[in-house]
Amino acid sequence: MASSEVTTSGSQNIQQLPHHKVKVKKAGQRACNEKDEKGKFCGGHLKRWFYMKDVVERECGDIEKAWGPDAEVYRCENCKALYLPTPGETKVNVAGQGMISVFGLTLPPKEK
Repeated sequence: MASSEVTTSGSQNIQQLPHHKVKVKKAGQRACNEKDEKGKFCGGHLKRWFYMKDVVERECGDIEKAWGPDAEVYRCENCKALYLPTPGETKVNVAGQGMISVFGLTLPPKEK
């Protein structure tokens, strides 16, 4: 399977890798939105994936060749689809920014 370019809703080209399905996370997305053969969503949690420590990926080497040794990549825990961070998102946070309180409460930090 050769590399190809895929256009997403954000009109951004994503380099597809030979052994991996690659997508871009939407803002605040924490679960996989990949559909199976029956059209059902996977729904697996997206977790930061440190592919340089993965023995199977080290043998394959696709991601390191394409994006370097320490790119920010998320992987679905079920279907193993890869997600790149949302364009323009500067803060690296696995769970995303989260919701801001509707009550406007600011709690002081816990004392040690």
